[in-house]
Amino acid sequence: MFNTVTAKRIAILGFAFKKDTGDTRETAAAYVTKYLLEERASVVVYDPKVVQEEMDHELTYVGVDLKAANTQKDLSREADVYAACKGAHAIAICTEWDEFKTLDYARIYKDMVKPAFLFDGRNIIDHAKLRKIGFEVHAIGKHPIALE
Repeated sequence: MFNTVTAKRIAILGFAFKKDTGDTRETAAAYVTKYLLEERASVVVYDPKVVQEEMDHELTYVGVDLKAANTQKDLSREADVYAACKGAHAIAICTEWDEFKTLDYARIYKDMVKPAFLFDGRNIIDHAKLRKIGFEVHAIGKHPIALE
């Protein structure tokens, strides 16, 4: 992402520790969110089951000051996955929700800032298909050349 995420909108898809739960205990998404906020990214979270109170509790646990002016300005939540991704510079998939496998990624790509980055932290989506759409795809445990 050109060596900085400052002032870039990053959509976090999935905040739960694992799919089909609202469990946020020790979720990787909390740490990802914390580090992005520390780098002054604008973070928007979408998760179909996690309630705001649980998300806030886990973010506080990992050291995010939810009362800080920058956090209040740079952290938001969307109830609609397409709204979360609209205008984003990047998407980070942090929970393996089945719905993320079937999203209309062409629609999402159209509404993102280009180049559009997608980080698949769960290796659940078709990387070749996303590259054909135009995404720059990065996945945990996979070399970028191996994704082609």
